Amino acid sequence: MQPVVKWAGGKRQLLRVLELFLPKEYSRYVEPFAGGAAMFFYLEPKQALINDLNDELMNVYQVIRDEVDALVVDLARHQNSKEYFYSLRSVDRAGVFAELSDVERASRFLYLNRTCYNGLYRVNKKGQFNTPYGYYKNPSILNEGLLRGVHRYFKENDIQFFTLNFAQFFAQATLRQGDFVYLDPPYDPFESESNFVQYQASGFGREEQLQLKQICDTLTEKGVKFLLSNSATPYILDLYKDYHLEVIKARRIIACQTNRRGAIDEVVVRNYLE
Repeated sequence: MQPVVKWAGGKRQLLRVLELFLPKEYSRYVEPFAGGAAMFFYLEPKQALINDLNDELMNVYQVIRDEVDALVVDLARHQNSKEYFYSLRSVDRAGVFAELSDVERASRFLYLNRTCYNGLYRVNKKGQFNTPYGYYKNPSILNEGLLRGVHRYFKENDIQFFTLNFAQFFAQATLRQGDFVYLDPPYDPFESESNFVQYQASGFGREEQLQLKQICDTLTEKGVKFLLSNSATPYILDLYKDYHLEVIKARRIIACQTNRRGAIDEVVVRNYLE
């Protein structure tokens, strides 16, 4: 299956490479930083724990699972125009966002994701969506076949959704030997990217990177396999120096500046070899 949203840092273009590093066998798939969940949809596990701090994104997945018919109807009403885009975008500034139903919130999210500039989900410090209109002639606002296919997959398998920060998720989820955890956190920036605007109102800095590494140590102690993607900065390479590291080239697909879309070094970290 294909991801239902565009997502900055998504792994869709790297799946064939990352597949080389996956464990051959595992009982349950776990993804604490789901985002567009390209790896999850690619693997289509029968059992999975899927988490992301972005409650609007996780609402989309749950609405697809529980209310796909209503979602399809609501998506069909949207218009691809600058005026309509900014009118719908302004809902979270007008004090009426809380009045939207789960279906309306999911529909709005998918519409903005498909029609905003570069598909970039970005919010200001108040948590308000602030990516501008994308001026696409024929964006795929409603992909009914994809939505219904994902709906069937969610219904036919044991997929659990969470909306927690990563530390809360690991504190609440009971992980066991046989689980496989794929970690795709916000990347540690290279020096040239240190002023990059956060996708979420809450940041993810070196303190969080260190906390995540300590969680990886705990997973290893429990016999839980993990695969982690991050930028190959000196800090990350040193932080995970005791694990198996592979540096690969990745191409940025979503970036505001076209000169920042070239190949960059990413690191793949594992606590296993197969």
